[in-house]
Amino acid sequence: MATAKKKTTATPVKNSVTLHGIAPYQEKAKEEYMNERQLSHFKLILNAWRRELMEEVDRTVTHMKDEAANFPDPADRATQEEEFSLELRTRDRERKLIKKIDKTLTRVEEDDYGFCDQCGVEIGIRRLEARPTAELCIDCKTLDEIKEKQITGG
Repeated sequence: MATAKKKTTATPVKNSVTLHGIAPYQEKAKEEYMNERQLSHFKLILNAWRRELMEEVDRTVTHMKDEAANFPDPADRATQEEEFSLELRTRDRERKLIKKIDKTLTRVEEDDYGFCDQCGVEIGIRRLEARPTAELCIDCKTLDEIKEKQITGG
């Protein structure tokens, strides 16, 4: 009978459900919330995510330089401009996400990570695995969404 090997949080894993190539955190019984291991795990995820986004920015710049052409056909030119426009909008959203990741990394460094900004309770490991930049617990986030729907009528 083979024994299961323990996975470490710092090891990139293939053929498993991962977040940016990092295996989900395996909690130990009666483990203190947001201890060094957990903070290190989420810092690893946030840095990997940031690195992926920055690589995508570099690819976009290279792609736009290489593909930029002055097509004689107005339809071809318009198609290329629309493609570039969509790509730039995507990169702008990613730029904002990078800022949010940087803000979250600062919170990790200041030992303020993993706790709800509104009520102060633990956000939870699984929620942070799903959304590493989460600033609100699920209850406060749900209330915010309900209030937003009431205000916007959506």
